[in-house]
Amino acid sequence: MASAFRPSNRIFLAFALVVVLAAGGAATYLIKDSRAKESPAKGAGKPPASVPVMVAAVGQQTLAVRIQAIGNVEAYTTVAVKARIDGQILEVNFQEGKEVKKGDILFRIDPRPFEAALRQSEAQALRDVASRDQAASQERRYQELLDKNFVSKDAYAQFRTNAATAEATSKASQAALENAKLNLDYTIIRSPVNGFVGRALLQAGNMVKANDTLPLVVINQVKPVYVGFAIPETQLQVVRDLMRKNPLSVEVTAPGTDKPIATGRIAFVDNAVDQTTGTIKVRAIFDNADTQLWPGQFVTVRVKLYDQENAIVVQSRALQTGPNGQFVYVVKPDMTAEVRKVVVTRSEGDLSVLAEGALAKGEKVVVRGALRLAPGSKVVIQDGAGA
Repeated sequence: MASAFRPSNRIFLAFALVVVLAAGGAATYLIKDSRAKESPAKGAGKPPASVPVMVAAVGQQTLAVRIQAIGNVEAYTTVAVKARIDGQILEVNFQEGKEVKKGDILFRIDPRPFEAALRQSEAQALRDVASRDQAASQERRYQELLDKNFVSKDAYAQFRTNAATAEATSKASQAALENAKLNLDYTIIRSPVNGFVGRALLQAGNMVKANDTLPLVVINQVKPVYVGFAIPETQLQVVRDLMRKNPLSVEVTAPGTDKPIATGRIAFVDNAVDQTTGTIKVRAIFDNADTQLWPGQFVTVRVKLYDQENAIVVQSRALQTGPNGQFVYVVKPDMTAEVRKVVVTRSEGDLSVLAEGALAKGEKVVVRGALRLAPGSKVVIQDGAGA
């Protein structure tokens, strides 16, 4: 018995006990790890949460086909007012930036030198008229004497020449008189058109020269007014064909709004295409009775060409952009999202017109909440506030 419990046997039993305990701990760890791995697998069978979205139905309607461009407002007439005589400005009779009518007095130039010149021309004209009448009387008298052979033909010819010379001198004096009257009239500078005046470039007291390089003021006529813009050369033939039938209507809107502020018609198409841009210059005319359009202003121009019937339209905010182009999420009857590739032909306000075949009238497309969607995602339709 004593030999059975030798030290070597005790060491062997202790080692065996350690091995058994280690094996038991490892088994326990593996069991727990296996259960931990099984836990998410059990949860994976639950259906994913539905994504709240807002949808809109695909529409089919008649929409106008338009050309849209950026235009610039141009004055119907621009007049640089200049003096036609030399003199000193006495008065400036307008308020800068205000509307003036044709014939309104804008400037007055000192008339005194021209009044004196007019009186001188009048006196000269009276003197020459008297000389003309005297020469004509002598010519008639010598004509009678010639008829009676009391004077020679040479003598009569001299008096006839004197009468013709006096007549010409009188006409020259009358022309000088008319010129003096015109110069006096030019001391009052009137507006040649209806329009709005700019800043007065010369004030009262300044000397002015006839036809000087610098104008006295610039007047812009804005009733009516032009809007110039460019259209692609690919649309030129369509525009010209339609213009032969009826005037083409043009709408303009201010930047940042879709509400038309004026309606006009195309009045001019340029005679050549700009080869650098592939566009052609077009000008539309507007009555502009309420002066909504102002020279130099930039506006958005829309030219209506014709109406497109049965156009497939969706709200533009439903469009998404991916690596392969634009697409929309279509909500299927089983409330899952389907990716549908679309081709946008043009936009009209908040609507986008699609090429035929991609969508059908009445289908529901996601307009809000698309960022959380993937193909096949479950969705729940909510109203605007919920989405």
